[in-house]
Amino acid sequence: MLDFAAILDAFSLLMSSPAAWVVVPLGLIIGLVFGAVPGLSVPIAMAVFLPMTLYMDFLNSILFLTAIFTGGGFGGSIPAILMNVPGTSASIATCFDGYPMARRGEHNRALGLALAASTVGTAIGYVLLFVILEPISGFVLRLGPPELFLIAVVGLLLIGLMAEGYFWRAVVGGSIGVLLALIGMSSAGIERGTFGSIYLLDGIDTNAAIIGIFAASELFRLVKQDYLVDAREKRHVSLREIASGFADIRHNLRTLWRGSVLGAGLGVVPGIGSSIANLVSYTIAQRVSSEPETFGKGNPNGVVAAESANSSSEGGSMVGLLALGIPSSAATAIMLSAFSMHNVTGGPRFISDQKDIVYAIIAGNLIQAVLLAMIGIFFIRLVVYIVRVPLAYLLPPIVICTALGSYALSSSMSGPITLVVFAILGVVLKRYGYSVVAVVIGLLLGLMMEGNLVRTWQLGGGGLTPIATRPISLVLLVVIIATVAMAITVMARRRSR
Repeated sequence: MLDFAAILDAFSLLMSSPAAWVVVPLGLIIGLVFGAVPGLSVPIAMAVFLPMTLYMDFLNSILFLTAIFTGGGFGGSIPAILMNVPGTSASIATCFDGYPMARRGEHNRALGLALAASTVGTAIGYVLLFVILEPISGFVLRLGPPELFLIAVVGLLLIGLMAEGYFWRAVVGGSIGVLLALIGMSSAGIERGTFGSIYLLDGIDTNAAIIGIFAASELFRLVKQDYLVDAREKRHVSLREIASGFADIRHNLRTLWRGSVLGAGLGVVPGIGSSIANLVSYTIAQRVSSEPETFGKGNPNGVVAAESANSSSEGGSMVGLLALGIPSSAATAIMLSAFSMHNVTGGPRFISDQKDIVYAIIAGNLIQAVLLAMIGIFFIRLVVYIVRVPLAYLLPPIVICTALGSYALSSSMSGPITLVVFAILGVVLKRYGYSVVAVVIGLLLGLMMEGNLVRTWQLGGGGLTPIATRPISLVLLVVIIATVAMAITVMARRRSR
């Protein structure tokens, strides 16, 4: 049942925090910029600005990060439509029909449709989160250490399953992340992986590691380029025509609703997120259409299907973070780091004990969707110039932000050193096809997995029998076996082609 007192408290929290309505528009603009600039991404933006959340209260810090997430969801569609260059991987499907619309002079309409689909998709994703979060948290309360350990394993395996044919490399990446998380002193007072260094006794600074592996490693790659986009096509941007396109979403309501619900559902599954949701939604929209041959040639439903799904997946991905304290994507992994910076642990106890904050996060994101519609229209005109800024001017401020941020988090040189080490690790991982997301999620979940495994061992009297004797654990074991079998089957089919 809904707790109306907690809902009222949530709105009181939002109204009594003027700082929230300063950081939210700022976060939206940051997300729009990083989403619209090809080569950058939403996780990079969140990693770069993560240190800022140290100086905010918990609610404002999460609203700031989710605003970056929300802004980036739409930002990537702008270069996808105008130049056929997806700003992020979540905007790949937007190119399929957005750019053909631009080629025939309907780019303003396409931009308006994309903005409307992103706005409504974000809102629907969070409404569904509001509806299902409490029932899910009630179920999660029944889970014990064996189930929580196996859920983390399932999450890492599902990320591997989505890693574009590199299943075992993603599994290895997740295992590396878990091992890195265990460096330092154990709960029993035993040193692990420190190589005798006193600087590693407290473990690895996960916040600096996340900034390094997501943001700094990508900057190394961009150094080789002069410009992010060298597009000579110039298109006139009309705010009036964009607003008209925004209103035209009323002709695509079925596609909008289907894509939003599908994106929110897929966002719950670890490893899928917006990058897969937009492609799945586009494919389904094409298959159920009465004119499938028009897709890829400028069908507005293609733009709406892609954008609604990639935006609504944000609300879905928050389910695991809030209900389980387990991230399902790179963006929520960074949010989990913000949770730890404020000494907050996600999970059913957080939902039941801090229900007003949970509702405030959801309500704040619904308001963000409205702000996105207003800010996005004016941002579109600006972004055409941003993507043509020489990297010689664009990269130095980002490098300075990452270095200063890592130092601020640790108040010592261990932060920048960790950043550099993990930036190099990120470059190597990407070079050889290993999943960076799997490494980060393993790094964040390592200690939790160890704690639950130890408690399972204790429950079993010195064995792991609880895993094989509890019903939910058995179901999760079946899921693990099925995931591995599916991965092996997919890889075997690819080799046979």
